[in-house]
Amino acid sequence: MSTDQRISEADASGRLLTNVKPSTTNDAFGQFSAKASAWVGSKWAFLAAVLVIAGWAATGPLFHYADTWQLVINTGTTIVTFIMVFLIQNTQNRDARAINLKLDELIHSIDKAENEMMDIESLSDEELNELHSRYEAIRAECMARAQRTKS
Repeated sequence: MSTDQRISEADASGRLLTNVKPSTTNDAFGQFSAKASAWVGSKWAFLAAVLVIAGWAATGPLFHYADTWQLVINTGTTIVTFIMVFLIQNTQNRDARAINLKLDELIHSIDKAENEMMDIESLSDEELNELHSRYEAIRAECMARAQRTKS
């Protein structure tokens, strides 16, 4: 199903009608980063990190606290941190964008918010772009109407 089939047009009153079906199948990195971010934010990931650090610290006397022993943990933590920055940032960007679109929906339809907008975090980036474009058009129309009213 294409994006155009999943997201319908505005009705006669200008209210956005949606038929959004979650689909991140086109966005493998988005799926991976969302799952990875959820896992690294869990108590199990924290426990695993504590166990790795404890294991590393316990081997200190065995390796006489050598430079190589220290380099192992420094390199490992640097690599993990570097990779996680990108995964978590991807997830945060998508979540923030989805929240903004939800707020746009609520502002646009104060009397009846669209329930279909409740789970748009799982949409692909292309589908979020389409929703964003539609709300930009609605906003531009509202601003033009406000300018005409002032004149």
